[in-house]
Amino acid sequence: MKFLMSALAVGLTALAAQAPAHAQSHAASPASTWPATPVTLVVPFPPGGSTDQVARAISPILTEKFKQTFVVDNKAGATGTIGAAIVKRAAPDGQTFLVTSLGPLVITPHLIKGMQYDPMKDFDLITVAVQSPNILVVPTQSPHKSVADIIAFEKANPGKMTFASAGNGTSDHLTTELFWQQTGTSGSHIPYKGGAPAHLALMGGQVDASFQNINSVVGYIKGGKMRALAIASPTRSAVLPDVPTLSEAGIQNVDVTSWQAIVAPKGLSPAVRDKAHAAFVEALNDPKVKDQFTSIGFEMVGNTPAQFAEFQRKEYTRWKQVIETGKISVE
Repeated sequence: MKFLMSALAVGLTALAAQAPAHAQSHAASPASTWPATPVTLVVPFPPGGSTDQVARAISPILTEKFKQTFVVDNKAGATGTIGAAIVKRAAPDGQTFLVTSLGPLVITPHLIKGMQYDPMKDFDLITVAVQSPNILVVPTQSPHKSVADIIAFEKANPGKMTFASAGNGTSDHLTTELFWQQTGTSGSHIPYKGGAPAHLALMGGQVDASFQNINSVVGYIKGGKMRALAIASPTRSAVLPDVPTLSEAGIQNVDVTSWQAIVAPKGLSPAVRDKAHAAFVEALNDPKVKDQFTSIGFEMVGNTPAQFAEFQRKEYTRWKQVIETGKISVE
């Protein structure tokens, strides 16, 4: 009996010692404490572009929600791959995220050899944030008034018409390549270091045409500084309802949506991933953010990680085929 009482006492003492430890472990679980320190949103492009705008729109909302700083850090270079590689090497603790365009995730991997990350394996996908169709624009002084004019000129002058883009491997570059493939035409691709210089070159008449993200040029179009010929979308845009789609102009299978997304280093705990996903989607759907982006042609997405993964697989395969068919290289 004495032995039993002694054993019971030892057991109760052990349980008492474990209880606070268990409570402490539960209190310190990753999801319950996230974000415990400032969170970095790495943008792999210079300030001012579409991707940067997304990060800077949601960061103050997240900062207010969690009373913890969400800071935007621009790590530009190598068509977005430098910033992506930085995030790939970061600890998967929920303190670092990549806010990126589609380029580093589904296009550039087919163009650059020896990349420092595998976009299909090295990230935990959080959500596609927004998307916007690309639009075919020319200078206002251009003699080309329609898609038919563009095609007729290119067929009569193979390789001579110049198309500007924000850089090699960008969605505007690949939309141009896809357009040439689907119409049996050819032109000359002129890459710039970002959308802004491409816009200036187009408005200045230094290049003949460009497929640009609608959100980045809608102001120029409405201001009479660019002429919109067609939108690369299944339906017309609410912000430019008078601009026909490429399919209306007789060009099929050139529906291209530029998109921005959020990913994290591989290995994020499911609890933190779920909490972060909910927070990012909530911020994207904040009325101020939503109004800001939809007014310039963006469509809000905020899908699930599983939906994002399926979408990425399809986009990765699509652009791989376009790049291989066009024998496109940037090196």
